Amino acid sequence: MREFQRSLRESCERGSFRVLQYSLQRDHVHLIVESDSRDALGRGMKSIGARLARVVNRVFQRRGSVLDGRYHLHFLRTPREVRSALAYVLLNARRHWTKRFGVPPPVRVDEASSGRWFGGWASSVLSRESGGRPDVASPCTWLAREGWKRHGLIDPAEVPGFVGGHSR
Repeated sequence: MREFQRSLRESCERGSFRVLQYSLQRDHVHLIVESDSRDALGRGMKSIGARLARVVNRVFQRRGSVLDGRYHLHFLRTPREVRSALAYVLLNARRHWTKRFGVPPPVRVDEASSGRWFGGWASSVLSRESGGRPDVASPCTWLAREGWKRHGLIDPAEVPGFVGGHSR
């Protein structure tokens, strides 16, 4: 995880491609990115995939491909979509935990996410880490910078996709 974060810190902003938030899970990665074009998005995702593969191969002393070469692309067009995506990515570990055990885990920043750098938490329980360079880039678009806040800051106790204890 630390190797991936270090690698991401070096590449999170590549001019026309920016990684804004991430969540590293056991068998997948969630990213929220901005790009200036489809070409920039493709190049940026290829770079992230290569970096992740190098890290996994180095850490686990293995060789070969790591990713299957696919990613799910969804353009976020409204403030509500961006807010939902931010909550989903930053609180993804809470979602997986709740699905597995039936109850949410204690409220804390997921160490395998960019949550410690996120400035949109509704609670001061989760505050920005001081010092050091963030693993993620600052957003350039209004939607990712401010627009999503129209639908409220993100409560760190939320469990994305669960309403009243049931999965949607």
